Amino acid sequence: MSKIHAAITGVGGYVPDDVLTNADLEKMVDTNDEWITTRTGIKERRILKDPSKATSDMGVEAVNQLLQKTNTQASDIELLICATVTGDMVFPDTANTILDKVGAKNAFGFDINAACSGFLYALTTAAKFIESGMYKKVIVVGADKMSSIVDYEDRATCIIFGDGAGAVMLEPTDEESGIMDSLLKADGAGREFLHMKAGGSLKPPSAETVANKEHYVYQEGKSVFKAAVNGMVSTTNQVLERNNLEIDDISWLVPHQANMRIINSVGDMLGIPAEKVMVNIHKYGNTTAATIPLCLSEYEPQLKKGDYLILTAFGGGFTWGSILIKWSY
Repeated sequence: MSKIHAAITGVGGYVPDDVLTNADLEKMVDTNDEWITTRTGIKERRILKDPSKATSDMGVEAVNQLLQKTNTQASDIELLICATVTGDMVFPDTANTILDKVGAKNAFGFDINAACSGFLYALTTAAKFIESGMYKKVIVVGADKMSSIVDYEDRATCIIFGDGAGAVMLEPTDEESGIMDSLLKADGAGREFLHMKAGGSLKPPSAETVANKEHYVYQEGKSVFKAAVNGMVSTTNQVLERNNLEIDDISWLVPHQANMRIINSVGDMLGIPAEKVMVNIHKYGNTTAATIPLCLSEYEPQLKKGDYLILTAFGGGFTWGSILIKWSY
């Protein structure tokens, strides 16, 4: 009997309508377009401004698009995993909120918090439910409303992040395609370089933590940059080696859209041509768990059945990893 693989059978993506340009940021903090573009590659990002909307609402948009494209009824979904660090609430989880809002009454869901690597963690987890034969229709969502945890008076971080969501459908296939391999890593010692200081059980919210602006993203850029490049390159090379593939066999590198310098460094160290690297950071900034599915959604028309893709990411925690996919449609 042939092995069951988890195949991506559809992708969806959503970004809010409101655009925050570098020119807009020049009016808010001491920065300019040249400085931002040179250091990050970002020209603009999307912001979910409606105060009544949250991460789940962007996830719903991506999932509804996915259901329509794959001609799937919400009632047919069995599991939804949402990768996010900006859940609507501390609890309940955002996955179940999305399921409720799309009318998927026969499914269960849960969230995964692995920061910018969250989509990879969630995709690998979801694939195991498919490969085991337990479920046949699983959705993985990567979504973050980063504007909710960004200090727009901190020029080091406010230029980087945007809001967005992406989603993929996983279904079983007995063809030699789909999620072929994954390698995930973590190093909790990295938490000191990229985290949010307050809001958890270590430092619960208080008037003091709010006054001290401790509910925003904190990042030590240089340490994160070096670890990100090394981690993404290392796991990609290991996945290629254990699957007897060369970088020339890869049709697309799909890197987390954290910083154009990181993307370029990873591509250069792997020796993959720039035209084979998915990039949309200039339009959306770093949407954390949403960057990779948003890339897949945007580049979907260029993907061909049988294409090898490497998805790779690095996030706070530290978390990182790479996934090898053989495109299924």
